[in-house]
Amino acid sequence: MFRPLALFIGLRYTRAERSNGFISFISLISMIGLTLGVAVLITVLSVMNGFDRELKTRILGMVPQATVISTEIIGDWKQVADKIKEDPEVAAVAPFIQLQGMLTSNGQVAGIMVTGVDPEYEKNVSIINEHMVEGSIDTLQNGEFSIVLGEEMVQSLGLRLGDKVTLVLPEASPSPAGVIPRFKRFTLTGIFTISPEVDSLMAFIPMGDAAKLLRLPEGAQGIRMKLDDIFNAPMAAQRAAAIAPEQLYPSDWTQTHGNLFGAIQMEKAMVGLLLFLIILVAAFNIVSSLVMLVTDKKADIAILKTFGASPRLITHVFMVQGVVIGFIGTIAGTILGVIFALTVSDILGFINNSFGLNLFDAYFVNYLPSQLRLADVVLITSASFVLSFLATIYPARRAAKIQPAQTLRYE
Repeated sequence: MFRPLALFIGLRYTRAERSNGFISFISLISMIGLTLGVAVLITVLSVMNGFDRELKTRILGMVPQATVISTEIIGDWKQVADKIKEDPEVAAVAPFIQLQGMLTSNGQVAGIMVTGVDPEYEKNVSIINEHMVEGSIDTLQNGEFSIVLGEEMVQSLGLRLGDKVTLVLPEASPSPAGVIPRFKRFTLTGIFTISPEVDSLMAFIPMGDAAKLLRLPEGAQGIRMKLDDIFNAPMAAQRAAAIAPEQLYPSDWTQTHGNLFGAIQMEKAMVGLLLFLIILVAAFNIVSSLVMLVTDKKADIAILKTFGASPRLITHVFMVQGVVIGFIGTIAGTILGVIFALTVSDILGFINNSFGLNLFDAYFVNYLPSQLRLADVVLITSASFVLSFLATIYPARRAAKIQPAQTLRYE
C-alpha cells in the first residue's frame, strides 16, 4: 500500500525527538487511549456475553422455555406430549404440576414455588440433574413424599439431607376443630445449586404426590418443552396449544424472564456504544498529533517537494504515522482485552472472597461470568483499525497541499 520511501520517512517521524517531543507525547497518549479503549471494550462485552450465557443456560435451563397449561388435569398427557414432540423445534417434553406454598422448619418460614415432576422426563428438559450437590432427582418417587430444594433455601431453613420439612398450602380444609390450613411433611432427599434466584424460589416433588396434595385425579397440569432455539419459544408454544385449543393455553420464557434478557441486551448495546467513544476520542487525538506534526514539518515537506516528491508520496508519509499508532494501539489493546476477558472472573472472584465484599449479591449469579467471542474481537479490532486509518486522511492531505515556495520563503 505504501511505498518504501514513504514508510521510511513516516517511521522516522514517529520517533521522539527534542524538536517535536510534545507531538510525540500526544501520539503516545493517542496510542494509550486506543489501547485502553479496545481492551476495556473487549472485556466489558465479554462480561455482558457471560451474563447472557448464564441467563440462557442456568435460568432458562430451569425455568420452562415453553409450556402448555390445561384448564383441567390432562389424564392422557403422554399422548399429548407425543404430539408436541412431533414439532421439529421441540427437543424434549416433560409433564408437571405447579403449586405454591410455604416451607417451614426449625422455626423458619419461606415462600416456595413447588413443581411436581416425573424425574425420567424432567432430566431431559432441565439442567437440575447436572447441578445436584447432594442426593439425586431420581429420589422423587410417588408416595414417598420426598422433596428436592435449592442450596439457598436449605441454608435459610437450616436443613440437611434427610431432614423433614413441612409444606403448607394456601388452602384451608374443614375439620372438627375448625378450618385449618393444609400441610404435609416431606423428606429432603436432594439439594441443587443453580443461582441464588433459582435456589431460593424453586422446589421439586413427585408429580403424583403433588396431585394428591391438590386433590387432583391422576395426570398432569401442563407439558413443559425444551427447544433447540429458545427464541422460537412463542411460536412453539402456540403450535403446541393448537393441539387442543379449547383446553391448552400457551406460555413461554419471554413472558416470565423476557424483561431480564432484554435488559441485558440493552445494557450490552449501550455500554458498548459508550466505551466505543473512548476509541473515537483516541482517533481524534491521532488527528491532532498529525496536524501538529504537519505544521512542525512544513520545511521538510517543502524540501521533499523541491526534490520531486509527489503529493501522493507526502500523503503516504503522514498516513504511515497514523496507521502505526493505530496498529500498535489496537494490537496492544486486543491482547490486553483478551487476557482480561479470560481472567476477569478469577480476578474479581479472588478479590470478592479475600475481602468479603459480596459484589455479586445483586445478580442472578454468584460470580462474574465472562465469555470471549471471536466475532466481538474481530469487530472491535476492525473498527479501531478503520477509525485510525480515517483519522490520518485529513492531516495527510493537508500536508500534500503545502506549497514549497511559500513555505521556504519564511525559513
